[in-house]
Formats: sequence, structure tokens, C-alpha cells
Amino acid sequence: MAILKESWGFHDGFAVELFTLENDSMTVRVTNFGATLVGISAPDKNGVTADIVLGYDDLEGYVNGKSFQGAMVGRFANRIGGAKFTLGKEQYTLPKNNGENCLHGGNFGFNRRVWEYKINKKRNSVTFKYRSPDLEEGFPSALDITVRYTLTENNKLKIKYTAKSDGDTIFNPTNHSYFNLKGDGEVLDTVLQIKAVNYTPFDEFNIPTGEIASVLGTPFNFTKPKRMGAYIDKGRIESYDHNYLLGEPGNMKKAAVAYEPESGRIMAVYTDMPAMQFYTAGGLYEYGKNGVFFGNRHGFCLETQFTPDTPNLPDFPSCVLKKGKTFKSTTVYSFGVK
Repeated sequence: MAILKESWGFHDGFAVELFTLENDSMTVRVTNFGATLVGISAPDKNGVTADIVLGYDDLEGYVNGKSFQGAMVGRFANRIGGAKFTLGKEQYTLPKNNGENCLHGGNFGFNRRVWEYKINKKRNSVTFKYRSPDLEEGFPSALDITVRYTLTENNKLKIKYTAKSDGDTIFNPTNHSYFNLKGDGEVLDTVLQIKAVNYTPFDEFNIPTGEIASVLGTPFNFTKPKRMGAYIDKGRIESYDHNYLLGEPGNMKKAAVAYEPESGRIMAVYTDMPAMQFYTAGGLYEYGKNGVFFGNRHGFCLETQFTPDTPNLPDFPSCVLKKGKTFKSTTVYSFGVK
């Protein structure tokens, strides 16, 4: 178990560092630019190691990137319909950066900020800290956020979020890593199981309608292990960018398991958040690590979070963080082979 630190350049006059967390078989790389997960190197069934997280070779790639590769996104992950919401008696207007919606915290969300950091070698973790001022990107109240990445001896990457606000606000954090358990190429042969029987249908702008629907009999049914491309190959759906309901917040549960048959790599996702977005990188079109082109279906995201547009959906678990209260949430990505 070890942590290495190296200089990764500067952004807006702030020093950016790259941290490498190691155990006996894996390495995880994170940076204080955007509290971003840069890479995960893990062995396949033959002991051959590959980086299974999409991203870029250097800081410049993350500064100029458009697809939130590996980022900690917020204040509100996913979409807020109409880029506005009401909290108490006040209505707040946000940047429209996704059609008429606000996506992943606005034009300059948490993924664009340089965070403070603290290394804990005994725990094999790095903690990033950021203070979001009142009305940053239109969100009310000042918010202190920490994100801690821990790599355990048994190949679990734990991401713990903590936040406290000086006034009422909304908060919906997630990590936006694109995984590819082969290392490159399309992910359609990856086998996925999602531990959810319900999802939230959405309108033409990808905003939930407020309805809760069963996945049974639909292309969204991954209650039993199934190839990600099973319904795509049949033309029943072009790609996935859908929200699954996992249950009440605060209870840790297994949300999903992904298995890649060629490499034998397997990844399980555990979370105490009430929902998860499954995304197969529709519209991804850019060059990443080692000059490799990343296109549609070259990665997948399993983003644990509150339901999209929760501030405008009172019947769903609330993302409101009250003044003086502390938000705590943990998501775990567990890796292995079979």
C-alpha cells in the first residue's frame, strides 16, 4: 500500500497534483483538478494489467474536455429541468448548458475547480476539499465539500462524500467515470446486472416526467445479467442514459455488477444513494489516453445519485441539504476477476 504524488501543472495559477494509490495488484490515479478519477489499472484473468477508466493523458485534456471524464460533478449531478428550481420561497435560476436545462452543476461546476487536498498514507486515501461560495453557478448558500478516495487491500475503491452548508441548498454529488473493463473498444459485450426493478421515464429533453415505471418487458430490464448491447443489437434502443431507482437513501446496497467476458474483469457497485444513472456514452466523440479515439459505446457510466431534476420532483427522495446539517454518502467500486 502506497501513495505517490507528482506535479501535474497549473490551472488558473493553482498547482495541480496527480496522486497514485497502490495496493498489491491495482493502482488508482486521482487529481485535485475537479477531484477527478484519472485512471484505474487492474489485472485481467491472465494477470495482464490495463487502465479501465477512460480519460486523458495530461491536465490539458481534462481542462479542455467536454464529457466530464472521471470528474466529481456538482453541485447537482445530472439535469435540472428548465435550469431553475424553488427552495423555500425563492426561485433560483441556473446556467442553461444542456438545451434549456442545467447539467452537472452548470458551466463551471466542481469538475472545473482546483481542490485542496490531504494525503492519509495509513488509510491509503486522498481527501479533496472545496468551498463553493453562495450563488456559485446560481446555487444558494456556501457549501463545504470533501471527497475522499480510498483504495483498500481487497481491491475496493471507496468514494466518500461529505458536505455542510451555511444555509439551505441542494446537493447531488456523483463521480462521472467512464469504465471499459476490456481497456478499449466498444462495451456492448460487457454483461450488466442492475439491482433495480423501476426506472424514471423522461421527456424529449431527458427530464423525468415524475412517473415511476417497471423495467419488466422493456429494454431497460437488467434485473438478470445481460449484455449491454442485447437490446441495442435488436434496434430496440440506440443507447442508454437512464435513471434507475435503488431504494431509500442512507442504506448501503449492491446497485450493479458489470462483467467483461474477454478479460474476466468484474466490477460491483455499492451505494447508499437512492438512484443510479446508466450511460453508454452516447454522443462521445473525442480522443483520449494514448491518442485513442473514444466514440459512442466505448465506455459506460454507473453514476450513483439522486434522481435527475429532484428539486422539481417533490415525490422523490429529497436532495435538500438544510443549514447546519451534514451530508454523508459513500459509493464503492469493487474489482476482481472470474
